[in-house]
Amino acid sequence: MKLKKQVTVCGAAIFCVAVFSLYLMLDRVQHDPTRHQSGGNFPRSQISVLQNRIEQLEQLLEENHEIISHIKDSVLELTAHAEGQPALPQHPLNGSWVLPPENRPSFLSVSPQDCQFALGGKGQSPDLQMLAVYSLLPFDNQDGGVWKQGFDITYEPNEWDTEPLQVFVVPHSHNDPGWIKTFDKYYYDQTQHILNSMVLKMQEDPRRRFIWSEISFFSKWWDNISAQKRAAVRRLVGNGQLEMVTGGWVMADEANSHYFAMIDQLIEGHQWLEKNIGVTPRSGWAVDPFGYSSTMPYLLKRSNLTAMLIQRVHYAIKKHFAATQNLEFMWRQTWDPDTSTDILCHMMPFYSYDVPHTCGPDPKICCQFDFKRLPGGRINCPWKVPPRAITDANVAERAQLLLDQYRKKSKLYRSKVLLVPLGDDFRYDKPQEWDAQFLNYQRIFDFLNSRPDLHVQAQFGTLSDYFDALYKKVGIVPGMRPPGFPVLTGDFFSYADREDHYWTGYFTSRPFYKSLDRVLEAHLRGAEILYSLALAHSRRAGADGRYPLSDYALLTNARRNLGLFQHHDAIAGTAKEAVAVDYGVRLLQSLTNLKRVIINAAHYLVLGDKDTYRHDPAAPFLGMDETRSSQDSLPERTVVKLGTSPRFLVVFNPLEQERLSVVPVLVDSPHVRVLSEEGQPLPSQLSAVWNSATDAVPNVYQVSVLARLPALGLRVLQLHKALDGHATPRSSTRLYLHGRDVPVHKPEALPLHVFPAAADDFCLENQHLQACFLGHTGLLQSLRPAGEEQAHRVSSEFLVYGTRTSKDKSGAYLFLPDGEAKPYAPKDPPVVRVMEGPLYSEVASYYQHVQTVVRLYNVPGVEGLSLDVSCLVDIRDHINKELALRFSTDIESDDTFFTDLNGFQIQPRRYQRKLPLQANFYPMPAMAYIQDMQSRLTLLTAQALGVSSLLSGQLEVILDRRLMQDDNRGLGQGLKDNKRTCNRFRLLLERRSTANKVQDERPISFPSLLSHITSVHQNAEALVMPVALEKPALPALRSFVPLATTLPCDFHILNLRTLQAEDDSLPSAEAALILHRKGFDCSLEAKNLGFNCTTSQGKLALGGLFQGLELGSLQPTSLTLMYPLGTASNSTNIHLDPMEIATFRIRLG
Repeated sequence: MKLKKQVTVCGAAIFCVAVFSLYLMLDRVQHDPTRHQSGGNFPRSQISVLQNRIEQLEQLLEENHEIISHIKDSVLELTAHAEGQPALPQHPLNGSWVLPPENRPSFLSVSPQDCQFALGGKGQSPDLQMLAVYSLLPFDNQDGGVWKQGFDITYEPNEWDTEPLQVFVVPHSHNDPGWIKTFDKYYYDQTQHILNSMVLKMQEDPRRRFIWSEISFFSKWWDNISAQKRAAVRRLVGNGQLEMVTGGWVMADEANSHYFAMIDQLIEGHQWLEKNIGVTPRSGWAVDPFGYSSTMPYLLKRSNLTAMLIQRVHYAIKKHFAATQNLEFMWRQTWDPDTSTDILCHMMPFYSYDVPHTCGPDPKICCQFDFKRLPGGRINCPWKVPPRAITDANVAERAQLLLDQYRKKSKLYRSKVLLVPLGDDFRYDKPQEWDAQFLNYQRIFDFLNSRPDLHVQAQFGTLSDYFDALYKKVGIVPGMRPPGFPVLTGDFFSYADREDHYWTGYFTSRPFYKSLDRVLEAHLRGAEILYSLALAHSRRAGADGRYPLSDYALLTNARRNLGLFQHHDAIAGTAKEAVAVDYGVRLLQSLTNLKRVIINAAHYLVLGDKDTYRHDPAAPFLGMDETRSSQDSLPERTVVKLGTSPRFLVVFNPLEQERLSVVPVLVDSPHVRVLSEEGQPLPSQLSAVWNSATDAVPNVYQVSVLARLPALGLRVLQLHKALDGHATPRSSTRLYLHGRDVPVHKPEALPLHVFPAAADDFCLENQHLQACFLGHTGLLQSLRPAGEEQAHRVSSEFLVYGTRTSKDKSGAYLFLPDGEAKPYAPKDPPVVRVMEGPLYSEVASYYQHVQTVVRLYNVPGVEGLSLDVSCLVDIRDHINKELALRFSTDIESDDTFFTDLNGFQIQPRRYQRKLPLQANFYPMPAMAYIQDMQSRLTLLTAQALGVSSLLSGQLEVILDRRLMQDDNRGLGQGLKDNKRTCNRFRLLLERRSTANKVQDERPISFPSLLSHITSVHQNAEALVMPVALEKPALPALRSFVPLATTLPCDFHILNLRTLQAEDDSLPSAEAALILHRKGFDCSLEAKNLGFNCTTSQGKLALGGLFQGLELGSLQPTSLTLMYPLGTASNSTNIHLDPMEIATFRIRLG
């Protein structure tokens, strides 16, 4: 009866809405002056007016058609189920599980304007598009003479007669925060001496200049120096002698780093500089990352930097850009319709950033002007001609020789201003070196500047001195495009420094730490947001005196450790083994601290009566979800012990969207029920926990609960020991031993069927998807989305790459395979375990070096629309092998595939047959996909790994690499410290409804909304924290729902970061709210998504967003909060264009 009533009410409501809408539309047509036809002064008959209105009504109805169909679907869903908790699963007679459909309406309402963005079409095309440049170049590596990878440079002596050459020599010292030595050891052995000498030596002559970039080192030094020395540093910065370039915590790797961490380390550095020295960086300096992402110029531009410099670019591209005078360009984002993302970029032309490769094309001559290499020192010139100290007797000849190099180098650029870096790794660590370089160069400059006939003015300069002079010379404001300079879009992967030595191995090297990096990042984001909310709520309640403000120091420490790990030898996996351990210890320490911060915030926020809050560090209110026994071990999940009293769980959802998730909990008894905080039973499933293929863990069970989790919120659940009648539905398992004689330890209380032979081929399915597997391998064979007749071939296999037998071999940086991959051939056939249950089913295949689990969630919404794939890899007994996972499909992708850059944007790639196999690998921090006119297959990843598509329809990812030798890039070690590593993926097959060839040819692509949301689901898992106390002593707990409204689903809250107070270990009352509006492709069908999703054309009302909190102030700022943008207005409504990231300084309370 109740159901009928509901349907009637809903039907009536919809009828009213429809009638009212028609009325409004007619009204709008009548009153909208823009809709009147021009020239409407002459009288018309009533009929034509009416006809006109009907046409316009039809148009409006067309626009609203989608929304109405969503309402219809919702009504159908409402009629099918009464409102309430997610329905419990039923078990029909045929043995497969059915989960009743969701009883809440779900809809996808994307405004048509929001679909226009991905179609693009606006804006002029760039002069240089990197995909096109790759297609154009022969990559023939011809010998260029003294400039081996270039060409002979000539000039006319009178070229500078009318406009003299202006030379800026920029002294620098490249300090790696960990590589051959640990961060601390480098600091104590070298960096502190470099900075101490800098203060001393720069004060000796006001003409001296120096640049510094790594704030991680600089801040450590700052903490250890006197007030007097600090004042001297501020003076040197103030008078332009010392420049802070980029100003990030580190010089970040640009291949494997995720954009959250890239921004976070930039904010950490910039905030430190602003607070301690009062300076804002103007120019970017990245001489050592191994290839460059177009995400970095975007972040620098949005931080208000006006220019940047890069160095490690493929030698063939450098040569081509040098020959066409395109080494300086405006770097623009592919999606930018105008010039708002343009930043001036200077590319260094030669092999390295050391002195022999920076003064000009001939390293034999340039090396003679590296005065650290004067005879008698520890290093010399490999070209066998040593430097000579500059004297009155030789200055004319030496200066002429150097000027010849300067002039040749300047011929590669468009302007008469020349940049000459002067430095190398950990240079200037002794006063003698400062004297040798600065005194000898000053003598040369004095000579050159005293000879008007040479038409040159040479001096020491900072990076910004150079860019300022360049802008002045061409007569424009810094940041604008110099006349004639080209516009470039695209990126600079993959990098080769010589021959076929492609730096594509480091996209995968040390995957264990690449994975730990992302776990820490997700925890940092979650902890920042929850801490900021708990602090705001406790301040509002006047309870901040009892809240542990000391947690702020833990947040700062975690920001800095995550920032340190973004360094280009850290996350890259290219440091010494002992250094990797040091990073690992830091990451684990921060991970544990962040769990503590989350627990303290969650404790405060779920208390029904906040007055009962007491912070007791010795006895935390909540337990951790999992623990790691050491920095290189996989996590062990906490087992909740069930007793007579109920146990409570607090589940944290770090996403800004509500999610319906399967939440796993380990318990010590199979007799368990899960209830909501109100005491309603929740859908759940009981499964065994396995130590190995055939060994079930005794007395431990996994109960998986289907729970709706509030956006950024906390949900309280109860676990009860169940009486037999109320037990949780159990999964059943089939174990196929494939003829192997292995002992089987069965789980208690759960059905297990053991088969001595291999399985026949079999399938698993849910309401969205059928996945079929090969019985004898347990590996995926095909996918068939619901409603399609034909299955798509999506078969997976493991492969092994070897390395070359002679000369150069693969190492931490380089991938130098011995040809195509060979099939992985383990000793024994796999044991395959198939588990089926109401909420999810999975296939586990156990091979010698890899265990793979493919899981299909049988739930509505995001989790049920893709396959969950995980690979537990252990190749510690391999020698010079790399393990790959390849998917082969019937998608006709030809030579095109797509990879992401930093989880921020997608870059189309083309398999280049003219290049060796290793050149066709690219970084994949978040996703890669292939597509044809009908389908798109996306591989989403929870950790950065190397990826390629070597044949049409293929997608392959390198899982781990074990290499026994150094690859001659300075590390001096192979990669032999492999760990047991878990790589996690999602596989998403989507139908393309409106693809067209022209669109697909464009050098730009976007994921679908579903793909974006699947990616954030995968990267921000729900955290399950058991309440330590048992029921009788427990205060009342209430779920915490922080958001008053639903965020548009193309908005992502990147961070809500509490800013530091004057005392940097304490929080201020302000926070940085960082929002990202994602660009997405609407051409991928999104029927029956099972989750709510609307977009708003980039509009968002922040005023009423946070429930129970007021937005005290809202100031838009540059990305890293250095500059206010516009005035702080009273309006709290904001607008973001697609792809934009925006920072707001806010006050919540």
